[in-house]
Amino acid sequence: MSVIINAVFPLFALILVGYISGRKRLLGAGAVDSLNKFVVWMALPALLFQAMAQITWEQVNQPGYVAASFLAIAFVFATSYALDRRRRGRLADASIEGLAASYSNSGFMGIPLCLMVFGPDSLPPVIIAILLTACALFAFSIVLIEVDLVGPGSVRVTTRKVAMSLLRNPLVAAPVLGAIVAALQIPLPYAVLQFTGLLGAAASPCALVTIGLFLAQGKLTLHLTPVWRIVALKLFLHPLIAFVLVRWVFDMPPLWASTAILLAALPVGTGPFMLAKLYEREPETASGAILISTVLSVATVSVMVALLGPGSTP
Repeated sequence: MSVIINAVFPLFALILVGYISGRKRLLGAGAVDSLNKFVVWMALPALLFQAMAQITWEQVNQPGYVAASFLAIAFVFATSYALDRRRRGRLADASIEGLAASYSNSGFMGIPLCLMVFGPDSLPPVIIAILLTACALFAFSIVLIEVDLVGPGSVRVTTRKVAMSLLRNPLVAAPVLGAIVAALQIPLPYAVLQFTGLLGAAASPCALVTIGLFLAQGKLTLHLTPVWRIVALKLFLHPLIAFVLVRWVFDMPPLWASTAILLAALPVGTGPFMLAKLYEREPETASGAILISTVLSVATVSVMVALLGPGSTP
């Protein structure tokens, strides 16, 4: 019980602080955008860069973890896609629903939660999970949407645009740059470590408060069937598939296995909502899935922390 309280309570307490601040309008109308930009463009990149710049190849050479995480995401995406297409939904809508069902909130929730539960040794697997989500999953969804809305002739142009966009994404560029520094064995000066350390320390609390501010703006859609379908796939099927893969299919250290399952159990991240909003494909559905999955994750994540916390074996 102490593990749950010590790890989960601070996490959701910060989200609650952000939610109350949003409802009371304590930080102003533009707080969500401003704080989100600070986290995405400054704090999280600093944290990811420093973590990757100080690791060794032996620490991240975990092909079993990469395969298990990738296949769990792919299986949930394909399941959601098949369920939506069976109802003769548009390819773009099915893609966004599949993205939401398999898109864990690894950046904003995964980093602080894993740091609290497993310590700093869990940062490398979290960063790899973020890259899988931000690069492979997000890019694949965009290509499917473009094929549906623009036509197959645009795939090559879209792929090139997506690739350039990913390279400009600070959540991708920062850990890649850190990995290059680590590969070249360049020691970071003390002043740089202090800078990235101070800036990166703001990532977790600001990210959690931002989630609360975002949820305070949410409005539930009248079409709750797809919302609950996304929530069920995200909170239950995703961690179940991850457990099966790390327990019986692939080999990896216990810490990496536990991190893979815990990250899979996280609620829906904000990425699907941003994509739905960009293409105007029922963003209320993605927003509702984020809201409900985050609220329910208070219970589901608590259970996962109790099962996967220190001393447990997945």
